[in-house]
Amino acid sequence: MFTSIAHFLEIWEAEAKSTLACFNNLSDESFSKDLVHDHRTIERNVNHIVDCAASIPFAATLSVAGYEKQHYNTKAEVIEAYTKNTDAVKQAAAQWTDAELQIEIPMYGETWTKGFALWVTFVHQVHHRGQLTVLMRLAGLKVPGVYGPAKEEWEAMTFLPQAD
Repeated sequence: MFTSIAHFLEIWEAEAKSTLACFNNLSDESFSKDLVHDHRTIERNVNHIVDCAASIPFAATLSVAGYEKQHYNTKAEVIEAYTKNTDAVKQAAAQWTDAELQIEIPMYGETWTKGFALWVTFVHQVHHRGQLTVLMRLAGLKVPGVYGPAKEEWEAMTFLPQAD
């Protein structure tokens, strides 16, 4: 749970950057690939990430400017919408005080604090970004290192001994 707006904004900025790194490695063609039957496609996954970046904070009473659920069909649309949503969340969260993070609100049939709702927004994004990176590998796309180097980045590091 977040107890400080400053801490949320710091983490939110870093995580949005990591998600955009994944989105930047997508291709429009990858959106329509049926990689794992009966599971989310890349297109469905990225649309969910874009929507939840704003819809969870919006449900937690954050005044997310311009939030509206939409469906995006291209990499460019996804990147633009995600950037818009994450920026709107940053601007709205900056208007809250740390004390507001302790206020309890009804969320999805439960009672959460606003700070917990922001935490869920953050971890929900990380969860689906993890799914996205698996789908990206299956689609033959380059996966960026997020919390450390990806396979290709690790192999390119010249100071490390190369595996046989």
